[in-house]
Amino acid sequence: MKTLRSQEWFGRKERDGFIYRSWMKNQGWPADLFDGRPVIGICNTWSELTPCNAHFRDLAEFVKRGVWQAGGFPLEFPVMSLGETQLRPTAMLFRNLASMDVEESIRGNPIDGVVLLMGCDKTTPSLLMGAASCDLPTIGISGGPMLSGKFHGQELGSGTGLWQMTDQLRAGKMKIEDYREAESCMHRSKGHCMTMGTASTMACMVEALGMSMPGNAAIPAVDARRNTLAQMTGRRIVEMVKEDLCISKILRREAFENAIVANAAIGGSTNAVIHLIALAGRIGVPLHLSLFPVSSIFNLPANISWKIFSTRVDCRQFFANLAKPACCVGKHSLQTARPSGTTLPPPTVGIAKSFTNSPSHSKQAPESPSCAAI
Repeated sequence: MKTLRSQEWFGRKERDGFIYRSWMKNQGWPADLFDGRPVIGICNTWSELTPCNAHFRDLAEFVKRGVWQAGGFPLEFPVMSLGETQLRPTAMLFRNLASMDVEESIRGNPIDGVVLLMGCDKTTPSLLMGAASCDLPTIGISGGPMLSGKFHGQELGSGTGLWQMTDQLRAGKMKIEDYREAESCMHRSKGHCMTMGTASTMACMVEALGMSMPGNAAIPAVDARRNTLAQMTGRRIVEMVKEDLCISKILRREAFENAIVANAAIGGSTNAVIHLIALAGRIGVPLHLSLFPVSSIFNLPANISWKIFSTRVDCRQFFANLAKPACCVGKHSLQTARPSGTTLPPPTVGIAKSFTNSPSHSKQAPESPSCAAI
C-alpha cells in the first residue's frame, strides 16, 4: 500500500507533525492511531432541520464500528445539510454551495477515504459532486426510506396523500381533526420519503452507479439491516483505501449509462437527470440530455418499454411498478421492496462487495475487472 495522504499530516516528525497530532490528542486519541493506518472521514449531513437525516448520528456510529473493525481510524465531520421540507426558498438553490463545503472539507483535512451519509433530496448529489472533485476512495450510504404511512386503514405515501386529503378538506369531506391526525400518520418513522421522489430516486442512483453497497436504496431506515449495511460500508471503505480505488475509477461512462436505465425503469424523479449530468461534469464524463430515455425526463410509469444501451441490464424486473412517484402512479412504496430482496443491477464497475450476511440476497454478481463486484 502506498503512503497514505493522512501521513502528510500525522507522519511528520517536526513541528508541524507535533501540532497535527497534539491537537487531535485532546480528544483522547492514543498515539498509535497516527501510525499510518487509513484515516476515514465520515461526511455527515445530520441536522434536526433536515428530518430525513435526523437519525444520522446513530447511523454514523455503525459506520465507525465497521471502520474500526477493518483497522481504520474514523473521524466524523459535518457539512451543510439541505432539508427539502424546511429550507426556503428551495434546497436546490444551495446544492452547489453544499458540494463546495464537502469538497473543501475533504480536500483540506487529513483524510484517506470518505463515507458519505446522504438522505434528503439534494444531500445526495451535493455530497457526490463534492467528493468527485477530490477523487479519493469514496463510498455512499443513504439513510433509508421511512415506513409507509398508515391512516384509517389506508396507506399514505409521503407527500402524495397530502394533496388528496387537502382537496377532501376543502370539499368538506374530511374533518380538520382528522387532517391534523394524518400529519403524524403519514410520517411515522425516521427516514426519507418512501415514495419515488428525489430522495428515493437518488438513493437508487447511488446504488446503480456502483457507489454503495447493494441494498442501499431499499432497506428501510428503521430496519436493523440498515445499521448492518452501515457497518459493512465502514469495513469496505478501509479496503478501498488499500486498493486505491478512487471515485474516478468507478464513475465512468458505463456507470452513468447503468444509472440512466435504472432511472427509466423505476420511473424515478426528473431531478435525477439534472443531478446525474452535474455529477458527470464534476468527474469529467461527457453526459448529454439526449442520452436519457423519454421516461427519465417525463416520469412515465415504470413498466414502459425502451431501447437504450443494449449492453446494460434490464432492470424492469426489479422495480417495475414499485413506488409511487409524485404523480401517484404505482402501487407500492420503497418499504415493500426490501423484504423481497430487491436490489438494483450493478454497473460493470462498482465499489462494494456483496452484502452476504443479508438473508435476502440469493446471488452475488460476477467479479468486476477492477474491484470487488456489488
